[in-house]
Amino acid sequence: MAPGIVDPAVAHESSRSLSSVTEAYEDTLRFYLNGTKVVLDTADPEVTLLEYLRGIGLTGTKLGCAEGGCGACTVVISQYNPTTKQIYHASVNACLAPLVSVDGKHVITVEGIGNVKQPHPAQERIAKGNGSQCGFCTPGIVMSLYALLRNDSDPTKHEVEEAFDGNLCRCTGYRPILDAAQSFSSKGGCGKAKANGGSGCCMEKGNGGGCGKAGADGDDQPIKRFTPPGFIEYKPDTELIFPPALRKHDFRPLAFGNKRKRWYRPVTVQQLLEIKSVYPSAKIIGGSTETQIETKFKGMNYSASVFVGDIAELRQFSFQDDYLEIGGNIVLTDLEKICKDAVAHYGEIRGQPFAAILKQIRYFAGRQIRNVGTPAGNLATASPISDLNPVFVASNATLVAKSLEETTEIPMSTFFKGYRSTALPPNAIIASLRIPAAKEKGEYMRAYKQAKRKDDDIAIVNAALRITLDESQIVGHVDLVYGGMAAFTIAAKKAMEFLKGKKFTELQTLEGVMSALEEDFDLRFGVPGGMATYRKSLALSFFYKFYHEVLAQLNAKKLEVDTQAIGEIERDISHGLKDHKAAEAYHQKILGQERPHVAAMKQCTGEAQYTDDIPLQKNELYGCLVLSTKAHAKLLSVDPEPAFDLPGVVAYVDHNDLASPESNWWGAPSCDEVFFALDEVFTAGQPIGMILADTAKRAEMGARAVKVEYEELPAIFTIEEAIEKESWFSHFRYIHKGDVEKAIAEADHVFTGIARMGGQEHFYLETQACLAIPKPEDGEMEIFSSTQNPAETQAYVSKVTGVAANKIVSRVKRLGGGFGGKETRSIQLAGIVAVAAKKVRRPVRCMLNRDEDIMTSGQRHPFLARWKVAVNKDGKIQALDADVFCNGGWSQDLSGAVVERAMTHIDGVYSIPAIHVRGRVAKTNTVSNTAFRGFGGPQGMFIAETYMSEVADHLGMPVEKLREINMYTPETNMITHFNQELKDWYVPLMWKQIQEESEYSHRRQEIEEFNKTHKWNKRGLALIPTKFGISFTALFLNQAGALVHIYHDGSILVAHGGTEMGQGLHTKMTMIAAEALQVPQDSVYISDTATNTVANSSSTAASASSDLNGYAIWNACQQLNERLQPYREKLGPEASMKDIAHAAYFDRVNLSAQGFYKTPDIGYTWGENTGQMFFYFTQGVAAAEVEIDTLTGDWTCRRADIKMDVGRSINPAIDYGQIEGAFVQGQGLFTTEEMLWHRASGGIFTKGPGAYKIPGFRDIPQEFNVSLLKDVNWENLRTIQRSRGIGEPPLFMGSSVFFAIRDALKAARAEFGEHGLLSLQSPATPERIRISCADPILKRAWVEPREGEKSFFVAI
Repeated sequence: MAPGIVDPAVAHESSRSLSSVTEAYEDTLRFYLNGTKVVLDTADPEVTLLEYLRGIGLTGTKLGCAEGGCGACTVVISQYNPTTKQIYHASVNACLAPLVSVDGKHVITVEGIGNVKQPHPAQERIAKGNGSQCGFCTPGIVMSLYALLRNDSDPTKHEVEEAFDGNLCRCTGYRPILDAAQSFSSKGGCGKAKANGGSGCCMEKGNGGGCGKAGADGDDQPIKRFTPPGFIEYKPDTELIFPPALRKHDFRPLAFGNKRKRWYRPVTVQQLLEIKSVYPSAKIIGGSTETQIETKFKGMNYSASVFVGDIAELRQFSFQDDYLEIGGNIVLTDLEKICKDAVAHYGEIRGQPFAAILKQIRYFAGRQIRNVGTPAGNLATASPISDLNPVFVASNATLVAKSLEETTEIPMSTFFKGYRSTALPPNAIIASLRIPAAKEKGEYMRAYKQAKRKDDDIAIVNAALRITLDESQIVGHVDLVYGGMAAFTIAAKKAMEFLKGKKFTELQTLEGVMSALEEDFDLRFGVPGGMATYRKSLALSFFYKFYHEVLAQLNAKKLEVDTQAIGEIERDISHGLKDHKAAEAYHQKILGQERPHVAAMKQCTGEAQYTDDIPLQKNELYGCLVLSTKAHAKLLSVDPEPAFDLPGVVAYVDHNDLASPESNWWGAPSCDEVFFALDEVFTAGQPIGMILADTAKRAEMGARAVKVEYEELPAIFTIEEAIEKESWFSHFRYIHKGDVEKAIAEADHVFTGIARMGGQEHFYLETQACLAIPKPEDGEMEIFSSTQNPAETQAYVSKVTGVAANKIVSRVKRLGGGFGGKETRSIQLAGIVAVAAKKVRRPVRCMLNRDEDIMTSGQRHPFLARWKVAVNKDGKIQALDADVFCNGGWSQDLSGAVVERAMTHIDGVYSIPAIHVRGRVAKTNTVSNTAFRGFGGPQGMFIAETYMSEVADHLGMPVEKLREINMYTPETNMITHFNQELKDWYVPLMWKQIQEESEYSHRRQEIEEFNKTHKWNKRGLALIPTKFGISFTALFLNQAGALVHIYHDGSILVAHGGTEMGQGLHTKMTMIAAEALQVPQDSVYISDTATNTVANSSSTAASASSDLNGYAIWNACQQLNERLQPYREKLGPEASMKDIAHAAYFDRVNLSAQGFYKTPDIGYTWGENTGQMFFYFTQGVAAAEVEIDTLTGDWTCRRADIKMDVGRSINPAIDYGQIEGAFVQGQGLFTTEEMLWHRASGGIFTKGPGAYKIPGFRDIPQEFNVSLLKDVNWENLRTIQRSRGIGEPPLFMGSSVFFAIRDALKAARAEFGEHGLLSLQSPATPERIRISCADPILKRAWVEPREGEKSFFVAI
């Protein structure tokens, strides 16, 4: 049967009995939306809350991932909570919430709380506090903050810090969002306050005094909530009220749907059991957090779904003498509160199981998931990595299962039977769970978890460990229960058997358990899920921690308690400083002033329009790509016919629909890629065709129904495989300066090594999106595309449709993030959508799902470099010889230019007399890699800092000293290996300043002391400089045009070739125009970027857009100023632009001007090594400090200090935002973000936030200080206002965290006598951190591959 073709929603024999059971059920949904009553008689059963909201025009709520992992779709659902008996305002992922779940509730979206004219204080503070850049994630973040404030108008700093654990942002680096949110906190202004997890502020100590005030004149006034100057005061009593009608809402049973799917919403347990009795296979849904992912991404169809979230009986709890009983459907947020109360009720000792649950919930997903997820859902889905299930099993909880016939008690120890399989009878439900309190004496229980990222992440391994001891410390009961070690939650049976009856306090007991655990978890190298050594080491480390925690509690004085193994790394509340006076010396009326992003308020209120927010066109169709599922294969046949059997499917589009066979080819600079696969596919995720249907959901179903038959061919994934098989693109470059061979022969030392770093997914919050609108005449077409490159979009749409470029208009209002991923890869979708629109002569829209986007749109290039460095005893480097390889993927795209930039940055900031570097691009069967912020620069500098670190270790010299000795300086050399002179060179100055400002040497001493006294936790420190060349390396791209119109009323419309993707380009451009024309900034407006206003524009990339477009605008404004000068003189200095423009118009003066700019002086010739490569270099220095837990690989960045030379900043607020955002994105690149391919299928595994971990709010440096270089002259800088490009250069500063981790790892290895060279690959994930250690636990957990055995995942 073709996917998507289904039997009736309920089988006939069941439907008769089911309809008889539910015949009295209603079919009308009633809820409130932003204060207005909504009654739905014909609700679509397959629609999520997000699809409903966007369908009725409330497009402020965004789709970012469709799996509840990014928070872009966050709304607030206000409801009467049957557990707490209070109104609760729940932040919820609308992308997961079924529409049935909002009956009887009040849905509040970002539009409902404020608008640009009357914003909510949360919206205003985030906007004015520079907390919104691209703005796509902002509505979700606003709603998370709104939910926090609605539930507690006076939150603690700790509550504010944790409020966003279900939200992601890719632009801001989070710091300004947290600063804005913290302005709502009045509690615990002191970091030591109990509310903030401290020991207590001096004002809480009860003597009436305090560090800031005398005890005598203290008064009892409550602390006034702080309202920053110029901001709206937050008044909780002015919020939207909970509709009084909903307080009396009668929850009636519901049944509605169609032939394909039906929803049932019982409101009593009896009704639910009746449904289960007649239809046992009905899908029970609580939070829908798992089910929605199954239906969205796995194509599963649950024809009869039963929503149980409104059954009050399943949401009750009670404290019994010896156990806590919780209803199966209590939401995890309530369980959190219940467990806190349970610890208080039973006391700390008896409350240990509840403390363990509390600990696991704290890092369980994000708040939005915890607001809907339930224990029953956790148990029923039986995930092998559930955080709660091990605690339920280890605590000897009892599950109460109910069916219509009987109530059964199932011990949790016997509940899990296999992968996703349980002992729950098919006709039963999980009614409640009885969790025993611990004994008053002799019982010890702890829970552990390790994930790739601390907050909002699924576990790699988790555990709940419990023992009972008698008075002589003999072990009685034992439960050692682990998740992530097998296909289901599993007990370590051999270890448990060994431990029973042993004297716990004897060290041979620990040794025996560790040996038994090795047998229990004898993972093979290729184990599903990978990470065999790491997972095994975690199982052992968790028990080691547990053992010593129990010993410490026993006060076992005779024994050596390893106190340093106890506990885990805890973060402080994050904070940071910026130098807001950096531009004081040179700021003008507008330029140089800190001003918020011009669209920030629109973004915070949900009014900013993105591509998929454009209202539906009449007759519009939705497209869904049919993608290859094989990494390399011949296409034997493609049969779209099964799709046409589905409702709503209109057409199938493929290469036969193109204007000509030649028009299928695209790619810049090499035209080596096809829009539609022909007879062979070269990567999993290559487009084969597109299905068009009347809704997005039907298009998805249609695409799944297309039958594709393959004949698989051998595939290449890694650079190493490409080298072995000599699989290359033809592109080859080299840079040769000086006599490398002679230097190597004469140097005191020659060292070799390998630098290796993985790729990075762009993870812009707005995926690739396009809307094509064909016009009735002459083949005209308008393309709205989320692209950084409107001109190339226009060119290729012209090609695929077979009409001239002058009939194609490509336009973009704004992008929800780009980072290079929409420079060329957006062309693919735009071309396909344009072909589809031309074929059906109707508008066609397509916005990719997150998984489709990751599979099709490319990523940062993984790199491998083999280097050889010649160095003298004094540390002076004499020569570098290097081969640099990047993984280009299946087509060339921009890979050649990326490897070129890496080669030009391989010197870092170091003067090396002789360099020979060669660059090649590997051809593989991965996704085609593309531009990404930094464009090869970070990879080149990573190679440089890798060889600097390793050479320093070889020489036994501090790496900071080696860096300093070899830096470019006027005294030594200022000419790079590509023969460009460095001018306005301030890296040595910033190097000195950042050391002083961050107290670097003092902290280095502190860290050395810390590492001497801490066995398992180690700290590290690193100081990393950067120089980043600004210009497109393709000379012709260094040009820009602008168009400036002045209207009668004095308002000014500016158009330029750059696109706004959050980087603040339009903000800077309006400031430049306003300063040039001497008008207020709000008189200047930029509508969008379009090819019919500014033609032949370059892509917005290379950190050069402010330079290029700024000068083009300035040039146009100068022309206008010359024309207006007589009128300024005539009307006087006080005359407004309205008066001047009016007078000029009546004198028939042209009030429009076209500006143009091209970067002077540049033009490099490869091979000859002549000409100027870059116009200038943006420079910076960063220091970072980390702490790692070597038992688990967990880590935190304790502090980061960044100083950047941005020249004379046009807008320091925008520049600070770019620096913070780039740093955190760089930190992600070098730490948490690991791209993995599934070896068996050849497809990407990390294709969504569930598996791919960008940094979250609680991953940023705990102390995050940023400053701009000031008090210097930029004599040679000839840019607009003498500013420097800032988009890409700070990204490499994030590597300071990686090198600080490496520094900490050196101390960790030395602790156990390992002094050999550490070669650390990027990213430094918790797994890599742990397996780079050298302790005995790791050695006994080490898993070697058997002959021919390969890992489950491939790290590209």
